[in-house]
Amino acid sequence: MPQITLRGTPVDVQGTLPQPGSRAPALRLTDKTLADVGLDAWAGKRKVLNIVPSLDTPTCAQSARHFNQDAAQLDNTVVLVVSADLPFGASRFCSVEGLNNVATLSTFRNPGFLTDWGVNMTSGPLRGLTARAVVVLDADDRVLHSELVPEIAQEPDYAAALAALR
Repeated sequence: MPQITLRGTPVDVQGTLPQPGSRAPALRLTDKTLADVGLDAWAGKRKVLNIVPSLDTPTCAQSARHFNQDAAQLDNTVVLVVSADLPFGASRFCSVEGLNNVATLSTFRNPGFLTDWGVNMTSGPLRGLTARAVVVLDADDRVLHSELVPEIAQEPDYAAALAALR
């Protein structure tokens, strides 16, 4: 079982993060219209999955802002911000922040995503939420890059994620 930290305290993570070269696991997540969608909703596009515990935390909010800015400069690429936030709250966050280049997806009806994608925190105060991770997919949903961020309060390696798309 992988382990990360929250401000230095160990946290267990269940599942295996998709690895470069593999096909992305199927997913069903809830979008801002309350529709359950899969990767096929963005068929033929490259995808950056910015997986965060909640947009209500400073680090998660910063990563959404950062990828929103980067997404505007990427051809044929969509940024999907995945969290446990309800679609209403995630949509409101994006509206208030002026984030127009990301799509938000919620795990609230589909908790199987957490283990299927290797981001299920099973210990610590945030257990039941997603660990912080970034998974980059090509247009055929093959994994180009993946990172399980070792410290929840730390931002992901943006440069490495974006390099996979260049």
